[in-house]
Amino acid sequence: MIRKAWLYFTRAMRLCCPECGASPVFIPFYRLRTMRDWFTPLDGCPRCGYAYERETGYFLLSIWAVNYGAGSILGIAIYVLLETFLRLPLPELLFWVITPVILFNLLFARHAKSLFLAFDHFFDPHRKEGGDDGGSKVLSPDQPGPPTPQRSPDLVLK
Repeated sequence: MIRKAWLYFTRAMRLCCPECGASPVFIPFYRLRTMRDWFTPLDGCPRCGYAYERETGYFLLSIWAVNYGAGSILGIAIYVLLETFLRLPLPELLFWVITPVILFNLLFARHAKSLFLAFDHFFDPHRKEGGDDGGSKVLSPDQPGPPTPQRSPDLVLK
């Protein structure tokens, strides 16, 4: 159990798929064109088919809890260290606390989403029965799938 959690954590820190660990979750840095590309994960893993975003707003908790939470802890730590050892005037203290927190949150946003994805996959792996495709691959016609519901003749609209 701990080995599996550590595996997901290392994959998240490398920004790789939590299921297979081979494909990236985000566009590589050298292919970025906009800030949106920096913050938006790919649709899913091309290798195993694991869907990165299950629904609209899926990553809201990762931004609010993981990213801002880590940024807040960093800001508090910087504040305590500066206030304890340097006793800076308030404007200077605010500059030296807020600037690193903003930079950290911008740079850590991808890792926050990847960590949230790995955390969610560890506790709630969305897999189909009998497969390890991540739960998001479409079954081919020759593979058995869930039964198709049949309409009863009384419910047919005229």
